[in-house]
Amino acid sequence: MVRRGDDSVVLQPGATLSAPAAERLGRVWLVTATFVLVHGAFCNSAVWGSTVRELALRGHRALAVDLPGHGLAATIPAGYLGAQDAQALATEPSGMAGISTADDVAAVTDVLRRAHEHGPVVLVGASRGGLTLTAVGNAAPQLVDHLVYVSAWCCVDATAGEYAAGPENATSLLSHTGLVPLGDPTTIGALRLNWRTSDPAVLDRLQEAILADGTRAELLAYLHAQEPDEALVVDEAATRADAATWGRIPRTYVRLTGDRSMPIALQDRFIAEADALTPDNPFEVHSLDSSHVHFQIHPERFVEILDRLAERVITAAP
Repeated sequence: MVRRGDDSVVLQPGATLSAPAAERLGRVWLVTATFVLVHGAFCNSAVWGSTVRELALRGHRALAVDLPGHGLAATIPAGYLGAQDAQALATEPSGMAGISTADDVAAVTDVLRRAHEHGPVVLVGASRGGLTLTAVGNAAPQLVDHLVYVSAWCCVDATAGEYAAGPENATSLLSHTGLVPLGDPTTIGALRLNWRTSDPAVLDRLQEAILADGTRAELLAYLHAQEPDEALVVDEAATRADAATWGRIPRTYVRLTGDRSMPIALQDRFIAEADALTPDNPFEVHSLDSSHVHFQIHPERFVEILDRLAERVITAAP
């Protein structure tokens, strides 16, 4: 969309203004949506690298955020690198200690505020990133033009813990991988897992749980980007959808039908409860045949959904 004063002209993707037309319009602003992508548990913005690249190559603005304590701000336990030290891994205090939902909301809101100066913003989250999306939507709906949940937590009638213990999550393989918390989480200040395990049985179960439709090489590369520590504190009130704020933001849910970590029954429960909360603003639902992380490694079909969404978001922008 090109704007001049109170006038606007919508251009189809790939269309351009001739030099005389641009001159007649005077000062021209090119308005485009910005995609802000939020990662899930135990990882960082790197998991969105292929998605950001594909969005950029299709002409979109996109950036992936690192939640507090993740990415280059992560504190990696000394015992995690090189020849691993099991004792150190179980006892070394975590840099994630004390980081909460409020910190995540503050970090993402700061990014949204800056991005929103340049046009509409689409906030995208996968897996545990959905908790952040909902909390941000509750706190700052004016900064978000569209929400996109990708097999992500979207708590409405219950808390994350209650959903995890519910029947819809009973078939999840995530708790059966053989990865067990290292040390006492309350002592080290975080939930700590050893993603750099070389145990072939654990790797087989991880493959089945998060990347059954991928190769072992892809799994190992993905695990290499994982971080050992994740925050313990989740604000259960802040991460439950509020109809008055979160509920007025247009939203999309991308179901991953091959996800064995977040069962499709749980994804569908999130959608149904959210739609019941705001029947006049239901989810737009798409389905991808993908495991929990395959869509991030091979994002072309996922980005096609975002690409089509961008045009509608730009057109609807005030």
